[in-house]
Amino acid sequence: MAEETEVLRSLRIEAAVMEHWVAAGWIAPRGPGAPGYSEADLARACLIRDLRDAMGVNEEGVAVALGLIDQLHGMRRALRRVAAAMQGLPEPARQEILAVLRDLDEGST
Repeated sequence: MAEETEVLRSLRIEAAVMEHWVAAGWIAPRGPGAPGYSEADLARACLIRDLRDAMGVNEEGVAVALGLIDQLHGMRRALRRVAAAMQGLPEPARQEILAVLRDLDEGST
């Protein structure tokens, strides 16, 4: 409970606000085995607070912004997986893929 109070104090929000964000699915507590919130969720809570308080973004706007951020993180994970898979390929295959990507890039301009 003291940790929760400290989190709320550091975020400068009330417990009801945090409960609302959890209910909305914007952040998630770790669970019974590991109480509290992850660093990512605390950073997300700071972003939500800033969007709502400093920028005046409404609930729908916050949901859209968080959805876009989640998509961006998903794409970054996917790109890291592709890069890791490419590292496991023989050099000629990597060069062929890079050539195809360059051709695609040149075709889109």
